[in-house]
Amino acid sequence: MAEINQILAYLNNILWHNYVLFTLLGTGIAFTFWSGFCQYRALTHGWRVLRGSYDDPNDPGAINHFQALATALSATVGLGNIGGVALALSLGGPGAIFWMWVVGFFGMAVKLTEVTLSMLYRNTDDPDNPHGGPMWVVSKGLPMLNPRLATLGKTLGVIFCLCLLTSITTGSNMFQAWNVGEITQTYFGIPSIVSGIILALVVAAVIIGGIKRIGAFAGRMVPAMVALYLVAGIYVLAINVDQIPGMLRLILASAFSPSESAGAFIGGTAGYAFLFGMKRALFSSEAGQGTSPIAHSAAKTDEPVREGIVAGLEPFIDTLVVCTFTALVILTTGVWNRGPDAQFPSQPQMIEAATPGTWTLADTRLPQDEDGLWVAGQGVYTVVSASPNPQSGNDLHRLNGLVEQRDQSLVVAWRSVDSETRPTVHAQGIFIAYVGATLTAKAFDTVAPGLGKYLVTLAVWLFAMSTIISSAYYGEQAMVFLAGDRLVVPYKWIYCTLTAVATLGLIKTDAQLDNVTGVGTGVMMLGNLPILWLFGYQAMRAYKEYIARLKNGQMGRGHPPPSLEDLVSGRDVN
Repeated sequence: MAEINQILAYLNNILWHNYVLFTLLGTGIAFTFWSGFCQYRALTHGWRVLRGSYDDPNDPGAINHFQALATALSATVGLGNIGGVALALSLGGPGAIFWMWVVGFFGMAVKLTEVTLSMLYRNTDDPDNPHGGPMWVVSKGLPMLNPRLATLGKTLGVIFCLCLLTSITTGSNMFQAWNVGEITQTYFGIPSIVSGIILALVVAAVIIGGIKRIGAFAGRMVPAMVALYLVAGIYVLAINVDQIPGMLRLILASAFSPSESAGAFIGGTAGYAFLFGMKRALFSSEAGQGTSPIAHSAAKTDEPVREGIVAGLEPFIDTLVVCTFTALVILTTGVWNRGPDAQFPSQPQMIEAATPGTWTLADTRLPQDEDGLWVAGQGVYTVVSASPNPQSGNDLHRLNGLVEQRDQSLVVAWRSVDSETRPTVHAQGIFIAYVGATLTAKAFDTVAPGLGKYLVTLAVWLFAMSTIISSAYYGEQAMVFLAGDRLVVPYKWIYCTLTAVATLGLIKTDAQLDNVTGVGTGVMMLGNLPILWLFGYQAMRAYKEYIARLKNGQMGRGHPPPSLEDLVSGRDVN
């Protein structure tokens, strides 16, 4: 696993080079100004479309606007909002949240553009089961520019689909399942693999029914799970309301200057805050990745831009609302920079490991534990001073360890840390490695013991199921493009199997988790960005023409919105 993690880390350094991030941010800025700040239209006209005032059962498509957005949101409003924000804070510091906001705002323009393009080029040969996405844009669009580019268009479509399959199997599937297994095992002692098997069976039962069953599931699940999570977040923030202004100031200050180390947090530079904030926001909202256009392409509409405007709401709901709630819960409760969970029983001695230039600690026997704080297989770490750390901007590093059962005692078997000089123990204590969603749950527990255990665990299960299920449809559409319908069923079985495989315990730390999800997100983005820049002008032209008709009253004001039950169930278009 160590070798695999090194390979993934190397790929991440390439995929997430600063130039790539600046390109993506620049793409959002460019489409924001090009469209005349389309975020305004998404937040005004988009809500009216979403409410069903423009739904028409005679339009081509399979599901209404609300179900299309719910399906896309169920893939984005997932553990990226719970576990991903926790990862951004633990690795990049509070400043990462500011850059998540920036990406969320400009991501609205990216999302509108990519969905509009997919709607312009979607395949409606079967009006009740349309196909769309960047693969259709490039495979149909390039031959229209020049017939001699038909082969290139098909090839680029295939490459995009391969990137898509890589992304949804790692970031959208295995990341979600891993977090479910971790939090369930931490709080209830249920082996992760049991959770993985249950999750895989539930996912299989839903995705067999296709997009209409997925849309019906998402239409009911997404509003309920978001409301549940936000209500709990409001309760925690109400308890710590006096901390909120200070945390907001800390977020802004840390975005442009180094974050100081404190307790469990080793510190972070402004550059790494930018890096991890961008990565986590992209992973959470999927802006620029080209995935949600696949779900939106199933919407019933004859106005491509209309669905693009609805899609612009995704990063707003996902990043600017839900992710902000998670960030403030973690920051105001102080779990991100908490003190050690246990002190060393004696002065730890740093020894040289087997590999030259690496150091470790002698195995540490944990103190007697009457509260069940320690369990075998649990990840822990301490903080050591060693060679300069570019991520933290100081000389502090995490030295990870694993709790093992030996005879009648629990012992920490320490890993190693690279350093040119002999490190010294800085924290003088041992921290439990609350990774991803588990850290968020711990934050809720500090306000009301058991709140994180039950409510956040439930939210994690619901968020994970919705994301895995919706993402399965993305992969299904990639398989349809690559090989038609004949490989869809084998794909679904493999996809569900990977859900269980992710909970086998191969991933131990947040850094490893970041490497896995980073590769998946990175390849997806690199596959979609060239398509956006090549055909984006068509989306902008269509958007401006649509807004002109909207302003002139040429398309009418729609019709009275349907009942909420008809909207959620999709009966208004059936």
